[in-house]
Amino acid sequence: MSWTTVFDVIGGVCLLLGAFLCLAGAIGLVRFPDTLSRLHAATKPQTLGLILILTGLAATLRTWSAVTTLVLLAATQFFTSPVTAHLVGRAAYRNGNVDESTLEVDELSDALERSGWDPTK
Repeated sequence: MSWTTVFDVIGGVCLLLGAFLCLAGAIGLVRFPDTLSRLHAATKPQTLGLILILTGLAATLRTWSAVTTLVLLAATQFFTSPVTAHLVGRAAYRNGNVDESTLEVDELSDALERSGWDPTK
């Protein structure tokens, strides 16, 4: 067995695992009941799934230009997805779209009260 075959098998496995994680995230996005759970489903498995897909592509393509482009894509996704989910979660909380009975710890309400934020404005 040659190294080309080994890298192709590794790439195929990473592609399949990444596709499965993206599918699981999409199902969770549709099935979960509230905003924060949906944000979890939209960020955690999607980010790991995309990074696995990009790893599979890098193992399959094996050119420096493709690998550097895929690394830049993975880094961008890795850094922007959690920040976006955080901002969407805060906006949902401020608009009252979060079921507060499902929260175990609510640190944002104390911070908003100290800042003088009024939800009726």
